[in-house]
Amino acid sequence: MTLSYLDFHAVFVLPPLLLLLLLRPPVLRVAGRTERTALALMVAAAVVYTTPWDNYMILRGVWYYGEGRVFVRVGAIPLGEYLFFILQTVVTGLWLSWYGVTPNFDTRDWRPTPRVAGVLGALGATAAGLAFLAVTRGFYLGAILAWACPLFALQWGVGGGYLVRTWRHWVPAVFVPTLYFAAVDRVAISLGIWTIAPETSTGILVLGLPVEEGLFFLVTNLLIVWGIVLYGWLLAAHRAGAVSGPLVDAASRAAGVVRWR
Repeated sequence: MTLSYLDFHAVFVLPPLLLLLLLRPPVLRVAGRTERTALALMVAAAVVYTTPWDNYMILRGVWYYGEGRVFVRVGAIPLGEYLFFILQTVVTGLWLSWYGVTPNFDTRDWRPTPRVAGVLGALGATAAGLAFLAVTRGFYLGAILAWACPLFALQWGVGGGYLVRTWRHWVPAVFVPTLYFAAVDRVAISLGIWTIAPETSTGILVLGLPVEEGLFFLVTNLLIVWGIVLYGWLLAAHRAGAVSGPLVDAASRAAGVVRWR
């Protein structure tokens, strides 16, 4: 079977997206503007933050595409890759809405222990990523950690206490789309749509999938889910008078008076 990058989206990404939109979970119907705003912000952040990293990785030859699989590029990045930034974010965000995470503020969320531990863990992973960059076969692994983990440090520094308090809600929201996108990525590699260069990867495979690819989908889905739930939590904290500032005020105005549920 010969599929282009755009064919891949038509077969593996658009169907679950359309299904989620068709079913429209109750939380999404009631949340309305708040959740749509959070999702829109995450889509914009995904495109802006991922584009330069992805462009560099392609130019570096960390992965490449099969002949005839890519028709349009913007810079070094295929159009299908830009669509992946957007579609994965939307699919994961819609899947999260099924879990009915109702952001609420509790003074325990300001506990320093989970916030400090999260920041230190993320910064440690960032340092490990920078070290892997100096090892040829560890370059892809290091690039993922060095790219994603500084954002983890920011997220946990702000709302680590809330993420710990609500972990039972967001863990399954991360787990399912990570497994799905890792599985279809494995299919895409087997079909030759793209190839992970062995020279810059560890060579460790999990069910035939390079471990770096599985890690990529895990960290990106964590960034998406944590970003969305922390957005709602910040609005709840703002309503409770526990947090203020121009950015939070602007987020509150963007969400209007629509409740999360």
